[in-house]
Amino acid sequence: MRPSRRLGLPIAAAVVIAGLAPGQARAADHGGAAHPAAPRLVPAPVSVEATGDPFTLTSATRVVVRSGAGARAASYLARLLRRSTGYALPIVQDAGAGGGIVLDATAPQGLGPEGYRLEVSGKGVLLAADTGEGLFRGVQTLRQLLPAKAESPSRRPGPWRITGARVTDRPRFAYRGAMLDVARHFFTVRQVKRYIDLAAAYKVNMFHLHLSDDQGWRIAIGKWPRLTEVGGRTAVGGDRGGFYTRNDYREIVKYAQDRYVTVIPEIDTPGHTNAALASYARLNCDGRARRPYTGTDVGFSSLCVGKDVTYRFLDDVIGELARLTPGPYIDIGGDEAKSTRRAGYRAFVARVQKIVHRHGKRMMGWEEIADAKPSPDSVAEHWNPVTGRQDGTELARSAARRGVKLVMAPADHAYLDMKYTARTRLGTDWAGLVDVRRAYAWDPARLVAGVGEDDVLGVEAPLWTETARTSRDLEYLAYPRLPGIAEIGWSPARGRSWDDYRVRLAAQGPRWSARSVNFYHSPQVPWPS
Repeated sequence: MRPSRRLGLPIAAAVVIAGLAPGQARAADHGGAAHPAAPRLVPAPVSVEATGDPFTLTSATRVVVRSGAGARAASYLARLLRRSTGYALPIVQDAGAGGGIVLDATAPQGLGPEGYRLEVSGKGVLLAADTGEGLFRGVQTLRQLLPAKAESPSRRPGPWRITGARVTDRPRFAYRGAMLDVARHFFTVRQVKRYIDLAAAYKVNMFHLHLSDDQGWRIAIGKWPRLTEVGGRTAVGGDRGGFYTRNDYREIVKYAQDRYVTVIPEIDTPGHTNAALASYARLNCDGRARRPYTGTDVGFSSLCVGKDVTYRFLDDVIGELARLTPGPYIDIGGDEAKSTRRAGYRAFVARVQKIVHRHGKRMMGWEEIADAKPSPDSVAEHWNPVTGRQDGTELARSAARRGVKLVMAPADHAYLDMKYTARTRLGTDWAGLVDVRRAYAWDPARLVAGVGEDDVLGVEAPLWTETARTSRDLEYLAYPRLPGIAEIGWSPARGRSWDDYRVRLAAQGPRWSARSVNFYHSPQVPWPS
């Protein structure tokens, strides 16, 4: 194991604790003294060792950055803690400084771009990583070692003790995503930022933004202004629509980048396109504009896949999104294209894939794209439930056979818009009821026969918004299920158990309350009284 530095002094790196379940902590030997309580962390780290030696923040505490790579994580942490503690927490850059909270990306840790080591003792806090991104992921763990009131947006009284612990950590999968549908109901820039911020706290690193559907078109495209003038006005149930200007979208992308989250824009095609078909008559095969749609049916709309104007349109849309989005992916949707003939669908995906490549991006789509022979650099999302829709599992296997990586987002486990129980007020139930335990009790590499660990890029938790109109609705559906899916993507598979997780999850409740998160108080979780 590579050498590390502990509180500024050369030491051996923290020992990875083998044989323990994720989230289990081994206490340090204190001469027979009672073992300190294990920190209840979500996602569970690769290893965590409770020491019983806390560090106390004071008005004199500094945040020390040993290289420029840590500046973003340091600024994020200091802003967060200044609000709740009222302390100045100045950020200083000093390669040799110790004490306080030290963020160090100068010495190789051998834990990859998102891995980190964290040690908290009475002398201070040392967070070390290979990259600024790794430091940021470690900051999310550090937050959970503080009292829950540290999450408050306003000043609270101390003391501010950080639990003594040693943590070594890195992710299982590279992709840990949250998807938000802003097409069926529109959400403002401010609402989207809050959703990103809450998800990033659980080491989510991909934000899939579903920008168009039958009910609404949500992004301004310079050459096609009627997409927002007409298509942006509607939403499910006749609710008010809305759209993002290019500056709005840039603001979302920048906010996500500051949290090491990659935005993936989705323009769903060739189906789920009624908002576009209502905006421009020439996108329809018969040259007649469709009526705006505010219902929730699927599968009835289709771009005219035989018209050249369709591809000029998509070239303009994809080109503009590619210029606005620094991430590697453009998502073309591709799901539930029931009104497009199979041969036409296959030809459409092949042609659109070339457009995506021409703009320097990789194609992403729902697993139906596997039927169109996507190139191996593509990514397909498995969403069809394993039971009841056998075509979905075969599409996932087909993608894997072609070398296409899969993001696992099974509707009967990972869709956050499914009802928790028959009695919960929000959500739908077409894929079944998804309680907190069901959302946690699955493994991406074991879910579909013929799809193994090497085929899986990661996981995603989609939130469709047929029934969600407000931020409170989004939070009710996402919490407490989203952290469990984030843990599935981050934590080692070995030893993961519901009994351990539900206790760790319960510790998140006071943190959400401090941030005024409207979470569902599932009876499956032993929330603190």
